[in-house]
Amino acid sequence: MSSKLRLGVNIDHVATVRNARGGDNPDPVRAALLAQEAGADGITAHLREDRRHIRDADMAAIKEAISIPLNFEMAATDEMQAIALATKPNAVCLVPERREERTTEGGLEVAGDDNRLSAYIAPFKDAGIRVSLFIGADERQVRAAAHVGADIIELHAGSYCDAHAEGRLGDRDAEFEKLRDMATLAHSLGLEVHAGHGFTYDSVKPVAAVPEVVELNIGHFIIGEAIFTGLVPAIQEMRRLMDEARG
Repeated sequence: MSSKLRLGVNIDHVATVRNARGGDNPDPVRAALLAQEAGADGITAHLREDRRHIRDADMAAIKEAISIPLNFEMAATDEMQAIALATKPNAVCLVPERREERTTEGGLEVAGDDNRLSAYIAPFKDAGIRVSLFIGADERQVRAAAHVGADIIELHAGSYCDAHAEGRLGDRDAEFEKLRDMATLAHSLGLEVHAGHGFTYDSVKPVAAVPEVVELNIGHFIIGEAIFTGLVPAIQEMRRLMDEARG
């Protein structure tokens, strides 16, 4: 296990603000470059079917501009597979997607869909693109992710973060135990372990301290905090807290 904990910065909501009015500003490519300057280890962007934030041209421009890895979040559709193979990111992260949701709700249902997903991820493996599956902290899903040949799982930390924010301490602790236990299991199965969804300055440190977790992907809170402090200081503070937790 690596003592280094990586930070992936999700820039989707820079594009959300841009799209609210139209035009070119704020520019997600500029945000990606600022995140890189601030010490991000990677950039995450989700090209949704409805293009509600990141657009096709954004993905190509971000990949061209940055020198750190690009994590291409996507639904497991033929359209997205073709775009991702043309973009050639460092990794793809397969996520569930519904048009009516505000943000990604819950994890991917890998168990029971393993035959389709095994075939779906094969072209990425052939192209040298790492494959991550965004899943809940559930043993069936973790084992299924290993079975289909994923390189990485990203554990959905939303329930833990929500319980933390709402002061439901018993639920928070129970959700944290699930994350910790599934990180341990995934590591034992040869999977690289990431976590994401909902982290704030207040909630990040316990998960950052889990030794099997090697990357956190954080977006919404950082972009929101950047309104008040600027993007570079917001990222640097998250980086400081993660490093402090890792100790």
